[in-house]
Amino acid sequence: MNFTIPPIDAALDQALQETIDNKTKPRGSLGALERVAWRVGRIQRTLSPRFCRPTLLIFAADHGAARAGLSAYPQDVTWQMVENYLAGGAGANVFARQNGLAVKIVDAGVAHDFGKRPGLVDAKVAPAGTRNYLDEAAMTREQCETAVETGARIARELAAEGCNALAVGEMGIGNTASAALLTHVFTGAPLSDCVGRGTGLDDAGLERKRGLLARAAARARLPADAGALDALAEFGGFEIAMMTGALLAGAECRMTLLIDGFIATSALLAAARIAPAIRDYCVFCHCSAEPGHRAQIRALGGEALLDLGLRLGEGSGAALAYPLVCSALAFLNEMASFDSAGVSKNIC
Repeated sequence: MNFTIPPIDAALDQALQETIDNKTKPRGSLGALERVAWRVGRIQRTLSPRFCRPTLLIFAADHGAARAGLSAYPQDVTWQMVENYLAGGAGANVFARQNGLAVKIVDAGVAHDFGKRPGLVDAKVAPAGTRNYLDEAAMTREQCETAVETGARIARELAAEGCNALAVGEMGIGNTASAALLTHVFTGAPLSDCVGRGTGLDDAGLERKRGLLARAAARARLPADAGALDALAEFGGFEIAMMTGALLAGAECRMTLLIDGFIATSALLAAARIAPAIRDYCVFCHCSAEPGHRAQIRALGGEALLDLGLRLGEGSGAALAYPLVCSALAFLNEMASFDSAGVSKNIC
C-alpha cells in the first residue's frame, strides 16, 4: 500500500515567520495561533492560507470484542447513533453546524441494515463488523486493506470537490478499547496507561476492560515495530482503518488535518507508521480525557489547542477547535503589519 505524501517545502518558512512576527503585536504574543498559522501556511504553500469546504467525516463500525463487555453501552447504540447523526442531532452535528463544517457519515461496518439513505455512505467491509480480537484477529489483511483504501478514496473525492481541511471522527461501541491496544503497540506505553473509561465505565468495569485487553495483547504478541496494517488487522475497527486511509489521502492531497481525540489519533498513529511525513499536515485540536491520548500526542510530537476534558469522540473536539484554527488564518491574512499601520516595531 503506497501513499505519496509530499514533504513540506521549507522555502516559505522564513517568509511566513517574518509575516507573523511583523503583525502589530509583540512577537509570539498570539501563542499557539502563531504556530497554527505557520503550519497551515506551510501546508498550503502560501502566505495567505484559506480553508475551502471544511468537512468532518464520521466513520461508524461495530467491534466483535464489544460483546465481551468492554463498554458501558450495548452494541446497538452504534447504529442508533448513526441514525442520530443522519438526523443532525449528535454533538458533532451541533458543533459542526455551528462552526461551518460539512458532515458526511460513512458506514464502515455497522451491524445493522440502514438501506439506502440520504447522507449515508455505504462502505461496509463486513455486515456484522469486526471479529472478536480476544480470540482471533479482528479482520483479515484483505479487509484491512479494503478499509484503508476506502477511507482514502472518500478523502480524495472530497479533495476533488475542493475540500482542503479535513477532520475525522468515529462511532463504534468498544472502539476506545481498540484505540488503547493500538496506542500500546505504536507508542510503547504500558497498556494499563492506555486504557480509560470510554463510555463511562465504573471502577469494576475499568478493571474488567484492562484484563480483557491484556488478554488480547498476549494473544496477538505483536512486536513494538509491528507494521500499521498488522496492528490494525489484529485490533482495529473498520472505522479506525478507514480513518487511517482518509488521513493518509488527505495529507497526500495537501489538506490540513484537524485531529480529534483518542480514537482518531490512534488512526493517525497507524498512518504515521505508514508515512511519517503526515505529521506535518496535522493540527491537534484537543487533548482527550482518555489517559492514552497524552501518550499519543507525545509520540507524534504534537501540541493540543484545547484541553476541555472531552471524551465524546465523533470529531466533536475538532469541530469545536475549528474556529480557533480559522482565527489563526484570520490574523495572518487580515491583521495589520507594523509598516502598514505606522506602528513602531519597538513594541513590548
